[in-house]
Amino acid sequence: MMHKRFYRAIDWFIPAAMLQGDSDRLMARTFVMLHLAGPLMGHSVTFFLARTTAGESWQFWVTEAMVASFLAIPLLLKASGGIRLPAMTSVQMLVGLSLFGSFYFGGISSPLLPWFLIAMVLGFFYLSESIRPVLTGIAMQLSAFFVMRLFYGHFPTLIDARDLHLANTFSILAALAYMTILSLFYETVLRISLSLEQETIDQRSKLTMVRAAMEAAELASKRKSIFLAKMSHELRTPLNAVIGYAEMLRENFEDRDDAGQKMQDLDRIHAAGRHLLALVNTVLDLSSIESNRLELSTEAVDVASLIAEVTATASPLIAKRDNRLVVNMPQPLGTMELDPLKVRQSLLNLLSNAAKFTTKGTIMMTVLSRTTDRGEWMTLEVTDNGIGMSPDGLRRIFEDFSQAENDTASKFGGTGLGLALTRRFCRMMGGTIDVRSERGVGTSFTIEIPIVRVRDSIASAPTLTFGVAA
Repeated sequence: MMHKRFYRAIDWFIPAAMLQGDSDRLMARTFVMLHLAGPLMGHSVTFFLARTTAGESWQFWVTEAMVASFLAIPLLLKASGGIRLPAMTSVQMLVGLSLFGSFYFGGISSPLLPWFLIAMVLGFFYLSESIRPVLTGIAMQLSAFFVMRLFYGHFPTLIDARDLHLANTFSILAALAYMTILSLFYETVLRISLSLEQETIDQRSKLTMVRAAMEAAELASKRKSIFLAKMSHELRTPLNAVIGYAEMLRENFEDRDDAGQKMQDLDRIHAAGRHLLALVNTVLDLSSIESNRLELSTEAVDVASLIAEVTATASPLIAKRDNRLVVNMPQPLGTMELDPLKVRQSLLNLLSNAAKFTTKGTIMMTVLSRTTDRGEWMTLEVTDNGIGMSPDGLRRIFEDFSQAENDTASKFGGTGLGLALTRRFCRMMGGTIDVRSERGVGTSFTIEIPIVRVRDSIASAPTLTFGVAA
């Protein structure tokens, strides 16, 4: 408890910035303690000087004032906000005190001369990064000392050498105590520095290991994507064969009287094959994009016909939960350069997503064009009044293998790849996809694709503005 109060009192002199790090805090505390204890050590010398004939001289009182002035150094530390100015002041004051006291009280036998060496040590401890100004100040004071010595021709005799024995003894003891404190401080700082250096080495080693692991993971992911992209034909071909044979068998059995159970089994095989093929296509398309093997394949596309195809494909899925699909295309968009497969797949992903999370509701698909300062854009918006998403779900909705809510996969199924793939398709086409949603209200996805008009395009189909009861 006492040491906490002691350190609290010491820390009052230390700027807040120096209390943050262990090394800076230790340096500042040692500096303050030395400058509070130093004048007490110095007064042990002046105490013995006061008992001699020199105690009545003005030189003694100047020396006494110089010793007491070191008590103001901690206040200078607090006021300056850093250790450089108070340390520079302390070193130069200590050099001046040592040279002044040595000149008038005993010359080279003065009890104050050892403090000149302490001043040098202080300078190297606290001002090693700016030692040149320190040495310049010391050199100037030494020059003044020698000039005065040459001017007088001898050191003034204010005290008998025999009266300096006790003063010298206490001065040497005080200097040793001072140096011991500095040595302990230096040892602690050195230990902290070595510890920090070791931690830095350890962190660099860990960073190297993490970087190597990341590179290995990226390489493995790239190889996986290349493998899956190459396996596209091998995976799709047998699935298409299963689906095709199921359709053929269904056609063969549908006219037979005893085909009821067999037809149901074939329908299950056909539906499972279609579902598996859709999942495989999604994974393979995603892998193809990651391995840079999937490219745009644009052609002249009549937008109205494309929307009609998408509507016809999505209607059975929307009707599964008693939903109603409304398609709104208020203006003719004509023919434009598009990648029909990616636009169709993107819309089907959004419509199937809306159908999955909406029951006995309305799903609206709006198709229109708008002109901005960045050019002409086609906007495809799919809006539903289903369960909606939370703000946290919105943040991860486009991540690979991610569902909006934690329990979505268990309740509604899905791989979490459809929207991630849709965003990649949109970016490949130079467009964007945005989402707005509110829990319990519904969700709205908006795709924007830059329009590239076709020269001498064929006549556009009639405008679609209709509701499809699905």
